[in-house]
Amino acid sequence: MRYTPVMIAFVRLANLLVAAALALGLSAHASHAAGGEPLEDLYRQLADPDTSDWPRVEVEITRAWSRSGSSSMDLLLRRGRNAIRARDYEAAIDHLTALVEQAPDFAEGWNARATAWYAMGEYGLSVEDIARTLSLNPHHFGALAGLGAIYERIGLESRALQAYRAALAIHPHIETVMQSVERLEERTRGQAI
Repeated sequence: MRYTPVMIAFVRLANLLVAAALALGLSAHASHAAGGEPLEDLYRQLADPDTSDWPRVEVEITRAWSRSGSSSMDLLLRRGRNAIRARDYEAAIDHLTALVEQAPDFAEGWNARATAWYAMGEYGLSVEDIARTLSLNPHHFGALAGLGAIYERIGLESRALQAYRAALAIHPHIETVMQSVERLEERTRGQAI
């Protein structure tokens, strides 16, 4: 695969955001989940490897992330996600582009569009939207896992490993990411990271 200057710039930006998410200690913004529990508390619970209730915590976090504060923006997000599930990626991009244009500070819109770009094989565009997602929400373990998947797909295994580890620092219960880390650690053993 040939790397364009734009893709290289976004890879560098994404790397900085991964490092920033880890260096910040993953401090939360002051939002609350549906039940009124602060996201900061939910993030803390999720990060505990001994939390047995992590599926509930994960659901509360992702529900909170999916609320923009506007019913029309939430509708665009649902339509975009439904189009992704239906594999109608062009419709998904249309809905999600309208969303990010109208609500540029809503991280989940960028993340959903990154998912659609990834499904279309548009990795550079996906990395660009992941970078925007992480700049708005450095706790976004899904975006970090997606970044790891892209890096792995394009052969940047040590960077993939860093992104996966950053995702696990936030959410240490993601089985597929744990498996990816184990696989990459075995393959990159002895290489400088």
